[in-house]
Amino acid sequence: MTPQDIIMISCPVDSGKRNLGCLMGPDAYRTAGLATALGDLGHRVRDHGNLAPAPVGEIAGAAPHLHALSETIGWTRTLFAAARDAMDEGLPIFLGGDHSLSLGTVAGVTAHAHAKGRPQFVLWLDAHSDYHTPLSTGSGNLHGTPLAYVTGREGFDAFPPLGATVPQENICIIGLRSVDPDERRALQESAIHRHDMREIDETGIAQPLGAFLDRVAAANGALHVSLDVDFIDPGMAPAVGTTVPGGATVREAHLVMEILHDSGLMTSLDLVELNPFLDERGRTALLMVDLAASALGRRVFDRPTRAFT
Repeated sequence: MTPQDIIMISCPVDSGKRNLGCLMGPDAYRTAGLATALGDLGHRVRDHGNLAPAPVGEIAGAAPHLHALSETIGWTRTLFAAARDAMDEGLPIFLGGDHSLSLGTVAGVTAHAHAKGRPQFVLWLDAHSDYHTPLSTGSGNLHGTPLAYVTGREGFDAFPPLGATVPQENICIIGLRSVDPDERRALQESAIHRHDMREIDETGIAQPLGAFLDRVAAANGALHVSLDVDFIDPGMAPAVGTTVPGGATVREAHLVMEILHDSGLMTSLDLVELNPFLDERGRTALLMVDLAASALGRRVFDRPTRAFT
């Protein structure tokens, strides 16, 4: 395994939804030993500390049900620049923070890939498609909008303009099991590759992931991976405010991460929606750290045994 420069960028974003607690996520990852776990694998780890949102005033004409719109736009501006610039330093890991942080991280890494002449691909590991727009979301929670934004859907006029969009066909969502009717219709009309848990139960998780990674490799693409806690079954990862039963098992999640490492294609990573307030003695934070370590080279024989009794 070739050591890499890993850039930890902490994003205490808590504006994308109404249930609070994700702002504590970055410190939970630190406490759970993320830097040590990656350093023990031989990687050079730098912690850039916690970012803050750019100041944004009230947005004229905004729909009143949109939650914390100005703050989320401020985070998007900050994270766009941070993600774009970090790509020249190494492999950034964005520590969340709710999934609205990906409005900025995915847009930023995509701008960098475009400047380098490479296509951007996105692997979205999530129970939800996050394909709403500010015009379609019924809840007003903007953590459900990142994929719509980065693919250039309408309704994001108040957000920073995109330097480049991610082509729909360059996105793969794995783990779906909760999709609103409006999102379902939009997804069915899109070229996004999507795999729900029924398909995973029937065919396994390696097949669709392998097919997607083959497309990334053939295009010499940059690959951003966005790992939502709710990708995993809440019985094993309870620290998330959007629990949906029937998620990936711990073994399936590790398999995804190990296949990603074997491919050598991942160029950036989100760890999102960890809400330590909802955790049980840190078990979800520790699992997410283990998954990140698997994506960066840890094998099953290296994985520590932990007791929660």
